[in-house]
Amino acid sequence: MKKYIVAGLLVWLPLAITIWVLTWVLGLLNSVFQTLLDAATAVLPASAHALLERLSSIPGLGVLTLLTMMLLTGMFVANFVGQWWLRQWHRVMSNIPIVKSIYTSVKQVSDTLFSSSGQAFREAVLVEYPRRDCWTIAFVTGKPAGEVAARMGTPADTEFVSLYVPTTPNPTSGFFLMAPRADVRALEMSVDEALKYIISMGVVAPPVHAAPAVAVAAVPH
Repeated sequence: MKKYIVAGLLVWLPLAITIWVLTWVLGLLNSVFQTLLDAATAVLPASAHALLERLSSIPGLGVLTLLTMMLLTGMFVANFVGQWWLRQWHRVMSNIPIVKSIYTSVKQVSDTLFSSSGQAFREAVLVEYPRRDCWTIAFVTGKPAGEVAARMGTPADTEFVSLYVPTTPNPTSGFFLMAPRADVRALEMSVDEALKYIISMGVVAPPVHAAPAVAVAAVPH
């Protein structure tokens, strides 16, 4: 009996968690859309309130509207005129007290994580943590810079990397480390495979990637 219950749990648990995550995301997008409608209701005349109420009752319209807005915004800022307006927007937001601290911090993090030219979270490595001979998976987020790099007092020929060590099974929290590049071991697995390995607490092991072949010169006999 227990064996069959566990087998059924293994079938339904991934589906239930997937549905729960999708429901949460859709609910978040719909709540943002509802906030925009509430703001429009406060600004527009009373004759438009009936139309706004009908829009809020259409299922899936909030998600479609927000995705369309992001698409159009991305297309707009991709050209010269859009880039100019974007710079003006950043300048305005950076001059508002309190708002500038939050906005600037979030922008720097998002630019680092999602920029196509950045190196954050594009490499999974092994590092000894929390003590020697204990290994864990970490992600390279960049290199120490600024005052931190200047005060580390390391030799100029020693390369350091910034590492994010996620916790399991929730990888959104973790620890930030700075370690010599020579003390970490690069992994062939992708970041997605490493995250699956961490979230599953080591149960879902990624496939072994073949090491690159080394060409050997022929030796004349």
